[in-house]
Amino acid sequence: MTRNWWKEQVIYQIYPRSFYDSNGDGIGDLNGITLKLDYLKFLGIDIIWLSPHFDSPNDDNGYDIRNYKMVMKEFGTMEDFDNLLSAIHKRNMKLVIDLVVNHTSDEHDWFLQSKSSLSNNFRDYYIWKKENGNIPPNNYTSFFGGSAWEKDENTNEYYLHYFSKKQPDLNWENVDVRNEVYNIMKFWLDKGIDGFRMDVIPFISKHQDFNDLSSSELKNPEKIYASGPRLHEFLKEMNIKVLSNYDVVSIGEAFGITHNSMLKMTDEREKELNLAFIFDIIRIGRKNWIQNNWNLQDLKKMFDFQSNTTDFNWPTVFLNNHDNPRSVSKFGNDIKYRIKSAKLLAMLILTQKGTPILYQGEEIGMTNHKFDSINQFDDLEVLGNLSKALKSGLSRKDYLYNLNMSSRDHSRTTMQWNDKIQGGFSFENKNWFLANPNFKTINVENDKKNPNSILNFYKKLISFRKASKDLVYGDYQDLDPKHKKVFIYKRDKLNNSYVIILNMSDSALTYNFNNLTEYSLKISNRESKVNYCPKKIKLLPWDALLFKK
Repeated sequence: MTRNWWKEQVIYQIYPRSFYDSNGDGIGDLNGITLKLDYLKFLGIDIIWLSPHFDSPNDDNGYDIRNYKMVMKEFGTMEDFDNLLSAIHKRNMKLVIDLVVNHTSDEHDWFLQSKSSLSNNFRDYYIWKKENGNIPPNNYTSFFGGSAWEKDENTNEYYLHYFSKKQPDLNWENVDVRNEVYNIMKFWLDKGIDGFRMDVIPFISKHQDFNDLSSSELKNPEKIYASGPRLHEFLKEMNIKVLSNYDVVSIGEAFGITHNSMLKMTDEREKELNLAFIFDIIRIGRKNWIQNNWNLQDLKKMFDFQSNTTDFNWPTVFLNNHDNPRSVSKFGNDIKYRIKSAKLLAMLILTQKGTPILYQGEEIGMTNHKFDSINQFDDLEVLGNLSKALKSGLSRKDYLYNLNMSSRDHSRTTMQWNDKIQGGFSFENKNWFLANPNFKTINVENDKKNPNSILNFYKKLISFRKASKDLVYGDYQDLDPKHKKVFIYKRDKLNNSYVIILNMSDSALTYNFNNLTEYSLKISNRESKVNYCPKKIKLLPWDALLFKK
C-alpha cells in the first residue's frame, strides 16, 4: 500500500457562513477563519476543507457560483483569501477548497451569454433541449423539487438543472467547458492550495439519449445521473491536464455512484481521484427527507465493506457534513448521554481505516436544532420538496417531524464558541441563520477548560492516531458483526494491534472475549475505572474503549 500525507492526516470541514463572523455583520467570513486557526492547530487538524467561498448570489448557499475567480463579498476579498492561505501554511496545515463544476449560477457570464441567443458561442456550454410537445424534454426531476428542466422564453428552449433552476448544468461534452474548468483549477492551485473536494462530480457526464426515467428510476434519480458513460474518461483527462502536475489531494463527492465505479474512480492505478465521499453510512436509514430506524448490524456491514477494499483504494470516514444532520443526534443519544456518545463517535471515526473528516462543531458535540416551523428553515430543498412531501401523504406536521431528524440545516446553525450572544459566533447580536439555544452549555470555551470534555477527547484521539502508523494503515476486522449493541473491531499491521470496543446503546452489559491478556487499555471515554479481566468486561452505556498490544 502506498503511503501518502492525505491518508495520515485529519481533515476539518468549515462552512464559512456559519463558522466565525469577524466584522459583526452576522455572516461568517474568511478573516474569521484566520482568527480561529490556532484553535484548529490546538485540536490537531492538518487539512482544512473550505466550503465554497466564491462569488455567488447564494441561491444554494454558495454552491451556485457566479465567478470562480472572485471571493464572495460577504466573505471578504481575494487578499483575505491569500492571507488565510498563508496563515494556514505557516502553521504547517493545508487547505482544500470546493470545486463546483457540475453546474454554475444562472448569473454566471457563461450562462448569460448562453441564453442570449441560439447562435451564441456559449450556447453549447450548457444543456439545451426543445420541448417535447408542450412539456419538458423528459421527466428528469430536480433534487430541489419539480422538473430538472426550466424553459427560457427568449429562445423557447429548456436548460437542464439537477438542482435549483438557478444552477444550470454545464455541458461537459464540450471540450471548451472542460478546458475552462481546468483553467479555474490551475488558477487556485497556482495560488498554493492543497487540493479540491469536488461537488457532485459523478454527475458531470450525462446520458446523451436523455430518455425518460422509469417509475423505479425516478425514486432514486441520482443513480442514473451518476452513471454517465464518460465520467471516468473526464476524470482521467482532468488528472492528466491538471492534478498530476501538483502534489495535492483530490476528493470526489460520490453521491449516487455504484461501489464498483467508486473503486475505479479512486484506484491509484487508474489515475483519476484520490478519495471519494460515499454516503451509505452517514445516510443509513434515510429515504429522501424521511429518517427511518437503522440497526447496528447494518452499520457494521457498511464499515466492513468500506474498509476491506484493495491496497490501491483508500476510504474516507465521516459522520457529519454540511448536507446532513448532527451525528450525535443521529448515531448517539444527544439528551441523556450526549457527552459519552459524542466521545464514542469520536473514537469510531478516528480509529477506523481511512482518512477522517470532521465537521465544525462535531468536536464539541453540537446537536440538531429543534425547529418549530417549516418557515424557520433556510435550505431551499425544504420548501422545494414540500409539495412532493404533501403529495406522498405526509401532513405539514409530519414533514416537520422528519425534517427535525434529517434536514441539512441542523449542520448549518452557527458555531458555538462561548456562552455570549449568538454563541460567540458574532460580536454583534446578528446571525444570518440561527444559533442553537444550547450554546449556553455546549461551546468551545467550556470544553477547553474541562479536561474531560468532548473537545479534549477529540484532541487526545487525534494525537494518538497520528503517533501510530499501524492504526492508520492497519487492516480492519470486525470481531463480532452480529452483536446488536456492541461494535468491536481490530486494527492490525506490523508492530501493534488495537482492539476498539464501543457499546452503542443505552444499556449496561457484560461482554465476553476470547482473550485480552496481552492488551492494555489506552483510551476510554469513562471517568470511572474500567474493570475487565482477560475474558470479559462490564460495559456501561456508550462506553468507548481502545486497547493496544
